[in-house]
Amino acid sequence: MNSAYQIPALSALLLLGVLARPTFGMAEEVYVSNEKDNTLSVIDLDSLKVIATIPVGLRPRGITFNRDYSQLYICASDSDSVQVMDVKSQKIIANLPSGEDPEQFALHPNNKHLYISNEDNAVVTVVDTEKREVIGQITVGLEPEGMAISPDGKWVVNTSETSNMLHWIDSGSHELVDNTLVDQRPRHVVFSRDGKNLWASSEIGGTVSVIDVASRTSKHVYNFHIAGVHRDKIQPVGIVLSKDNRYAFVALGPANHVAVIDIASQSVIKYLLVGRRVWHLALNGDESRLISSNGISGDVSVIDVTSLTVLKSIKVGRFPWGVAVKP
Repeated sequence: MNSAYQIPALSALLLLGVLARPTFGMAEEVYVSNEKDNTLSVIDLDSLKVIATIPVGLRPRGITFNRDYSQLYICASDSDSVQVMDVKSQKIIANLPSGEDPEQFALHPNNKHLYISNEDNAVVTVVDTEKREVIGQITVGLEPEGMAISPDGKWVVNTSETSNMLHWIDSGSHELVDNTLVDQRPRHVVFSRDGKNLWASSEIGGTVSVIDVASRTSKHVYNFHIAGVHRDKIQPVGIVLSKDNRYAFVALGPANHVAVIDIASQSVIKYLLVGRRVWHLALNGDESRLISSNGISGDVSVIDVTSLTVLKSIKVGRFPWGVAVKP
């Protein structure tokens, strides 16, 4: 071959090789809060390996990203703070005032107002994340925990574990306007994508209630039955709903299973065995993977959503609690 053609051809091959290689940092990443280690574990969702361990405040529990995934909010419960981590540098850049013992929170669609449940003093604290100051506190029931905000930003809902209630807060006035009674020890709430329904887990009651948002009353209650597992061990906590409204996934605590609910038929179609004391759940961007945090076994389970099978367990820190996925 003429040498005049060899160099361009070689360059083209080299360029093709560069383009064919995966770009570092482009894979989805799973962030997991390790309650007893005061750390976050970061998992590469392609390799299914832990790629970083990040020290944070004391007893990290709830975690959530802001809208562009540039920052991660962390409930550092025993530090009485919500920490703000810059995702690119993986450094804590701010500590937001949060009230005592923050456990879970929800970020308003305006990407500005953070609603935080304060378990010890029965209030919901509202923080302006830009000004980094408290702009309101709402008195709710005893031991508030779960937090959710409707897709239109109108409703903020908090669960109180001891009062067995869902508290409906108007996000405009920051006033408590209604309460819905559910089964014992409600732990987690999540709105459907269309904002018409609210799903709430009751840990000691062993149920998940579906609430009609318009009337704020219960329209359906799910019970769970796993062969070989005592009823007392079935303690629902985390819930995630698929975007297509096909599935609801429910973490069943010390039952060590994730329940798969077919929403159209209102039936539990499968129980997936995961790690010990499954707490919370998160779906990745295209919803092909579901990740569960398994507190006592110190790992997370990665579930294939298409086949509804568990692919792998990945060791993280001690007592993993919260889980969030960065696209």
